[in-house]
Amino acid sequence: MRSRYVIDTNVLIAASAADPLDPADIDATPPDPELRMQVWRWLSDFQQCDSRLVLDIDGRIYSEYGNKLGYNDYGIQVVMHKWSTAAVDDVFVDYDVNGDGILPASLEPVVHDLADRKIVAAALRSHSDFGEGCVAFAGDTDWHGWETELLAHQLILEPIIEAWSRQKYADKESR
Repeated sequence: MRSRYVIDTNVLIAASAADPLDPADIDATPPDPELRMQVWRWLSDFQQCDSRLVLDIDGRIYSEYGNKLGYNDYGIQVVMHKWSTAAVDDVFVDYDVNGDGILPASLEPVVHDLADRKIVAAALRSHSDFGEGCVAFAGDTDWHGWETELLAHQLILEPIIEAWSRQKYADKESR
């Protein structure tokens, strides 16, 4: 595991759906229980290790988590655990008038999913503040399409179920 992660919401959703103790009855991607369990294992490892969670100081990333999950869902409990162990780094993210994270001009046409801009902006700020910016993701395959440009900005991606997400992205691109 890396030192710090901005975690895309889809990771928390898939892990919550796969939680072996209390699976959440939520719509999650991927639908395959074995792939969801891989995501759950990654998040469980993250919870137990010294890696830090990166969130924006305005709370908009956490707000997105809360819009998708309930307090007792596993993904939210992992976030609470990181907070309770002082393993969260809050970073400053600038937002536009629509509430979307502001990115460097070179990334604006690349990151077309406006909801993901705050994730990218937080990872970029993490890199600036701490020397490392990594986004962990699972079910959202758009990250693969942005990978080259994000790497050019020293932003690292960690696809948790990489073979599946790369294939899904390739399938999407071939349509």
